[in-house]
Amino acid sequence: MAWGSGRAVAGGWRGPVTQSAVDAEVTGLERGLIELRRDLHRHPEMPGQEWRTAGVVARELRAAGLAVTTGVGGHGVVGILRGARPGRTVAYRADMDAVPPKDIVGGGPAPAHACGHDIHTTVALGAAQVLARLRRRLSGTVVFLFQPAEETLSGARAVIDAGVLGRTGVEEIHALHCGPFPVGEFAVTPGYGMPGQDKAEVTLSGPDAHDAARRLAAEIGALATVSLPQTPADIERIVADAQMPNGPLARFVAVRAGAQEARVNVSYRCWPQERYTEVREDIRRLATSYAGAEVHFPTGPFPAMVCPEHDARMLARHLRRTLGRDAVTVLHAAFPPFSGEDFALYLDRVPGTYTFLGVRTPGAPITTAYPHYPDFAPDERAIGIGVRAMTGWIAQRTHRAQELPGGYGLSGGS
Repeated sequence: MAWGSGRAVAGGWRGPVTQSAVDAEVTGLERGLIELRRDLHRHPEMPGQEWRTAGVVARELRAAGLAVTTGVGGHGVVGILRGARPGRTVAYRADMDAVPPKDIVGGGPAPAHACGHDIHTTVALGAAQVLARLRRRLSGTVVFLFQPAEETLSGARAVIDAGVLGRTGVEEIHALHCGPFPVGEFAVTPGYGMPGQDKAEVTLSGPDAHDAARRLAAEIGALATVSLPQTPADIERIVADAQMPNGPLARFVAVRAGAQEARVNVSYRCWPQERYTEVREDIRRLATSYAGAEVHFPTGPFPAMVCPEHDARMLARHLRRTLGRDAVTVLHAAFPPFSGEDFALYLDRVPGTYTFLGVRTPGAPITTAYPHYPDFAPDERAIGIGVRAMTGWIAQRTHRAQELPGGYGLSGGS
């Protein structure tokens, strides 16, 4: 697979990209980005089936002048933008797939963009368009990764296996995800992130195997230290708990255990991820009290996504400078506690940040901003806010330290 050069622009460099220059460009693009998001929203595609979305992404990147490679790790798209000056190579990732019907809370008739990936894709395209317009002032290289199959936790592995990070020389990587915070607000996750997941199967035998499976499922379910949210009030509590230092979500185990005939199927998440060893031992211990029980763990635990603390705090400072001191909240727990995220595989290889973009409309129910709920309806004003924040951040990160007075800070002039 040949990676495009993302040609640099020679001459005419007028100083680094500034936040005011970014803001001016976003103002002119915002209406078109909202229309683009609505188009993506009307055409959700299952994980691994993102043909149309990938085509739209590739078209927009080429129109902006980026070098584009398609078919990466399935339907992934990579766009490369080289600035006019030498600098660092920074990646930005957006996921493109929709939520399968079975993963929508309560079930759904068809796949839907109930996790905000249409917002993520639009924000990344907006950042690419803005930086392309400012490339004469941009140092370094930006690698935009549009990833398939995040919902199945398989797309990141496929993109990495395709060699993107190594061949492009990515030094760090960043991403946003829609979250149930007020529009205009970001939530950073220094030292935290999102939990991994693990699964187990227990098979029982004997004349009372069906009843034994139900009893064992209840015993394994009792290992949970937190309950799955059942109501909007439960979600509000989880959001509040995640912002509490040393709160109930600083360490947790969340378990789903169900009996089906003579088998118990278990899916669980925990924080910190070292607790998987402990929970596995607990499952084995409970199962061995039933004669003939066989415990099987199909795979190793999927890793937790742990955001480097230093990088997240640097981003928080950038966001406060860009959007105001009240624009940032800090999470002190893995959140949301019942979801996995394959961005973890990128952060296992290079440093970076993963930040929640507030998409809750004032006065709206929290389920309209909480991923995977059927009434998920993010506030579209978050698109422009996300583009402003992430474009400035990326431009800042591609600079070498010595190129900017005082380090990595962006100046406010145009």
